[in-house]
Amino acid sequence: MRISALTENIDHRLIGDDTDISEIAYDSRKVKPGNLFCCINGTYKDGHEYAEAAVKAGAAALLVERVLPFDVPQIIVKNSRLAMAEIAENFFDHPLMGIPVVGITGTNGKTTTTYMVKAICEKAGMKVGLIGTIRNLIGDHIIHTELTTPESVELQRVFRMMKDAGVDIIIMEASSSALDQDRVHGIEYVVGGFTNLTQDHLDYHKTFENYLAAKKIMFKRSKFAVVNADDEHSDMLLDGLNLPAMRYGVRTNNADIRAVNIDICPTNIEFDMICTMGMQHITVPIPGLFNVFNAMLAAGICIKLGIGLDDIAAGLASVVSVSGRMETLPTDGFDFSVILDFAHTPDGLDNLLSSVREFAKGRIIAVFGCGGDRDNSKRPIMGEIAGRCADLCVVTSDNPRTEDPMRIIGMVLEGVERTGCDHAVIENRREAIKYALSVAKKDDIIVLAGKGHEYYQEINGVKHPFDEKLIVAELLDEMRESKS
Repeated sequence: MRISALTENIDHRLIGDDTDISEIAYDSRKVKPGNLFCCINGTYKDGHEYAEAAVKAGAAALLVERVLPFDVPQIIVKNSRLAMAEIAENFFDHPLMGIPVVGITGTNGKTTTTYMVKAICEKAGMKVGLIGTIRNLIGDHIIHTELTTPESVELQRVFRMMKDAGVDIIIMEASSSALDQDRVHGIEYVVGGFTNLTQDHLDYHKTFENYLAAKKIMFKRSKFAVVNADDEHSDMLLDGLNLPAMRYGVRTNNADIRAVNIDICPTNIEFDMICTMGMQHITVPIPGLFNVFNAMLAAGICIKLGIGLDDIAAGLASVVSVSGRMETLPTDGFDFSVILDFAHTPDGLDNLLSSVREFAKGRIIAVFGCGGDRDNSKRPIMGEIAGRCADLCVVTSDNPRTEDPMRIIGMVLEGVERTGCDHAVIENRREAIKYALSVAKKDDIIVLAGKGHEYYQEINGVKHPFDEKLIVAELLDEMRESKS
């Protein structure tokens, strides 16, 4: 596609010839001859610094915010991130045209809620595209992902794949960083859904106000909102937008969708959902009070999409456990349980352990840590939550990244020790899991928090294979062999 077609309806100035572009790249290491290299400002680096490497690799043109000393065509724009999103939309021929998009944002619950909406839409006969933390899906076809919300080029590429596959609707998570970095620029949401807002990502956003403002961006681009009436931030997100909204809640009667007669079991939740369409009994085969909230958000979104209560109930009843989200792992031959969850925020850990407490017959053994190079103020908070909610805390390493793991653990311990909870410190995460399994007694529940669906552990910038499902299976096999 020629530069003139790529930049149609985009405010720009072109220096050089109107040349053909074979592909769009924003990582100089992946540039191939004929590519347009987009010099975007990242969180830590300025893409303009890599233009020379891109030109040497064969870049046919550059997208820049200032003229660079290279003899290739240059598209000069005010904001290269915004322009890259618009160019990608042109390059992939406006893939969202005619396809409604549902966006879901919030601190916790985004992934599970997207899967719930997907299940309901499929019960209603739709072919669904899903974009999220664990994977991207076209129906049941998996497309690997690295980010909760991909960069705009990859996003538009996936949208084109979904368009070509004939999807009827796209359900996507919208992370705060993606919203702030304009990765979702140009997307309009037929419905925007909000789960909750608690402390997270302050290493990036610096203040909670900035974090809230980033989430609000999605609702500025939504035609309708479904928000959590039990979360005080819902009103802040909608303030000044004049956006029609539906509210869901458990603790307030001031909601359009309410859950009553809630029954939380070890393997599922049941409740009666009251809404403007009537009352519907809901069963979801995933435990936890927070999943009552997720189910109501999914129901509210689907009501706005015009889906009936019967399909909503059938869809929620068909939801399978989402990988790494309150997932019970096999423990054949042992009389204790192991639950795997991605909880890595104070609110997420509190929700997780409080939910387990509702059905735990024995002790709760929490194995957890905190990530490195991220908001360190939440570390003692999470330690205190775990100490308050669990009977035994095994404090270990998460993804230390470039930080000293024991420094992170020390900050977590400040919170644990305030509670007086029994605890152990084992830096090696595999050994920590092994210890928890070895001390577990009848009816105990071991909760592995923080890694969830992740299949690696990042230490000193290197991602090492670390799939907790496989590790638990291997350790249990060793325990069986030692018994025989």
